[in-house]
Amino acid sequence: MRTNARKIKAIGERVRRARKNKDITQEKLADMVGVSTTYIGFIEQGQRLPSIKTSDKIARALGVKLSELFDF
Repeated sequence: MRTNARKIKAIGERVRRARKNKDITQEKLADMVGVSTTYIGFIEQGQRLPSIKTSDKIARALGVKLSELFDF
C-alpha cells in the first residue's frame, strides 16, 4: 500500500475511533458536520480524504484537536 493511502486510512481509523469513543453514530456525525452519512463512511474506510475545512468540523464535532486526526 502506498504511503499516502496508509495515511488516509489512518485518518479514517482515527475518525472512527473518536466517533465511537463519543458514542456518536455516523448519521449523527454527518448531521453535525453537514455532509452525507456515505461520505463519513468513505472517510472512515480510508476511501476519501476530507478537506481541511471538513476535517476541522469533524474534529470539533468529536471534541478532539484537528492535529489528533492527522498525527503521523
